[in-house]
Amino acid sequence: MRIRIGKTSLRLLACWMLACLPTFVGAGETKARGMKTEDLFRLDRVADPQISPNGKQVIYSVGKVDMEGNRVVSSLWLASTGDKSGAPKQLTSAKKSDRHPRWSPDGKHILFESSRSGTNQIWIIPSSGGEPTRLTNLSTGGNTALWSPDGKHIAFVSAVWPEFSEKPFKESDELNRKRMDEKDKDPVKARVFTRLFFRHWDEYVEDKRQHLFVLDLTAKDGSLAPAGDPRDVTPGDRDAYPTSSTFSDGDDFTFSPDSKHLLFTAVPDKGEAWNTNYDICRVPVTGGTTKWENLTAGNDAADGQPKFSPDGKWLAYRSQRRTGFEADRWQLMVIATEDLGKTVEVDKKKSPIKPRSLTYAYTDSVDSFLWLPDSETIYFAAQERGKVWYFSTNLKRTDGDARITFLSHNTNHDLTCSKDGKMMAFSRSALNHPADVFVAEDKLVDWKVCNVSRANDKVLAELKLPEPDSVSALGAGGTPVQMWILKPPGFDPKKKWPLVYMVHGGPQGAWLDSWSWRWNPEVWAAQGYVVALPNPRGSTGFGQQFVDEISGDWGGKVYEDLMACLGYMEKQPYIDTKRMAAAGGSYGGYMMNWFAVNNDKFKTLINHCGVWNFESMYATTEEIWFDEWEHGGPPWGKNRSSYEKHSPHKLAANLKKYRTPMLVIHNDLDFRVPISEGIQLFTTLQRMGIPSRFVNFPDEGHWVLKPRNSAYWHREVFTWLRKYVEPGGK
Repeated sequence: MRIRIGKTSLRLLACWMLACLPTFVGAGETKARGMKTEDLFRLDRVADPQISPNGKQVIYSVGKVDMEGNRVVSSLWLASTGDKSGAPKQLTSAKKSDRHPRWSPDGKHILFESSRSGTNQIWIIPSSGGEPTRLTNLSTGGNTALWSPDGKHIAFVSAVWPEFSEKPFKESDELNRKRMDEKDKDPVKARVFTRLFFRHWDEYVEDKRQHLFVLDLTAKDGSLAPAGDPRDVTPGDRDAYPTSSTFSDGDDFTFSPDSKHLLFTAVPDKGEAWNTNYDICRVPVTGGTTKWENLTAGNDAADGQPKFSPDGKWLAYRSQRRTGFEADRWQLMVIATEDLGKTVEVDKKKSPIKPRSLTYAYTDSVDSFLWLPDSETIYFAAQERGKVWYFSTNLKRTDGDARITFLSHNTNHDLTCSKDGKMMAFSRSALNHPADVFVAEDKLVDWKVCNVSRANDKVLAELKLPEPDSVSALGAGGTPVQMWILKPPGFDPKKKWPLVYMVHGGPQGAWLDSWSWRWNPEVWAAQGYVVALPNPRGSTGFGQQFVDEISGDWGGKVYEDLMACLGYMEKQPYIDTKRMAAAGGSYGGYMMNWFAVNNDKFKTLINHCGVWNFESMYATTEEIWFDEWEHGGPPWGKNRSSYEKHSPHKLAANLKKYRTPMLVIHNDLDFRVPISEGIQLFTTLQRMGIPSRFVNFPDEGHWVLKPRNSAYWHREVFTWLRKYVEPGGK
């Protein structure tokens, strides 16, 4: 078995957890009531913890729901890592949002982005407190700012029109501003497109490009101020920052150790809607060039997230091997800094010096990662068996594998480390606990882990949030399939309970032991339902082969897996098989359609933004590399049959056979699974006389994110569910 334990036994670690994590362990025993939908909007949303260089403080953002404004407003908070009894302190306060905090190398200032001036700009504040100062005032705004190692520069992202990007800043910025003003004032809202992407996720991109800007800083009156105008260091008609979250994980650019260059994840220069060949490129911070040095030209698949070792001698980054496949396994690569851009002669031909993989034998995918101060060890996050743990590897390992670290509970993200490596900060959440900020202190024999934010203790004290059970069923070919089961508060095993069977999206995704603000199983269970969350073929965290086996087979093995897990639930003595419903979004929505045309197991189905017709999906979605990989090419190619084999609309006649009522939810700004999919489905259901209801949000995309919209979504879903499946034990 590959998983091994770190410095000490899990028993010792569990003792620390019991001492420091009272809201995670045994919480269900003392809570008063089940969770209500409105509780989702009372809870604070903690994110992006960053530890100070000296390890004494951690800064993070806290989002609070503004129901009247139909938004989430975030501010920055500071917590001490040493005084566990001290309460966190709010550092910034604004009616808009402050986020993405980053410490200066000397720990005296904190960089962040804020919409407090009306547009998103880059701000700075002393870490000791005081009034923040705005550093940028771009017409196109700024975000995702980072410090250079010497503290003399910052870099940030702004989406600009490329035709102006080579002009001096003031002229370029004025031209951008003028174009935006003209568009805003013009009563004609026509858009003209000449290529893909012209829209992405939930907004129209048009012809703007994400560029990197560098701003020099100077000391002034004990603080830092801009030393001149920002420079667009990546001018031209190409994105210097990932346009797809699929190829982004954490900060996607970095300064070189000498602060003279920027290395960044560059979007393909051609065919970006069907090409996944993201590369790591390099440009000087002085700008003045449209030629980006490609450091990963030898790999035709995606590369990204460059990070230098603390001593500056090594560059690490993530890399895939199969071009066109967004869910390919990410490996952790390293190359000596001195070898970047150099070539060697192989068979009388010059070839770039190749990096080496530290995780070639590790079967799951590397997510975000962190260098430790020794410049040899790297910790990386990875999904494993329905959780997100941190694993470690180092430059001296030759087996291509990794070992588990002390971060092996629930779901962990955003790991940062003090300069001396003795203190770490990270976020942790669970299915029954929203994210909090944790710190880990090196105690030589083990790490002492404690919750320092405790952002929601007061609200959580009111709630009874059951812990999930993890079980396994034998799926297609006898392959084990993991599944979470969440029972309602007050569950009595002697009674019969209704089941809600949830299918996750992706399809290369997973139900994790983590909190969700969108599909929250605790809210569903509290309605009076047992909730089952299976991880069938295609789910991440169970090895790359398990992920691969859904491609081209959306209704095959994965459907067998889901039916096997459903069969497991039907055998449980507490399940009322006459009261079962299913729900899912995105791929999960597709599976609701596949259920509807293949069986009558469920009393009702709830479909959020699901695929109905593979051919129309291909022609209307934006990231078409996804469909081309899943079906082996475009629908007019040699693999046309793949589009037909598992497309629910081809079996539409079966809707009348099974007659399962369906709630359809689809949104106007969903450009990933366009609204035409929901309209086609609803039209078919109505024409066949199947009980159905169509809920549309014109101001939402693939997800429903605005708080009041989310509250409305939950009311619609639970009202529909109760209509066909009565909640509660009998």
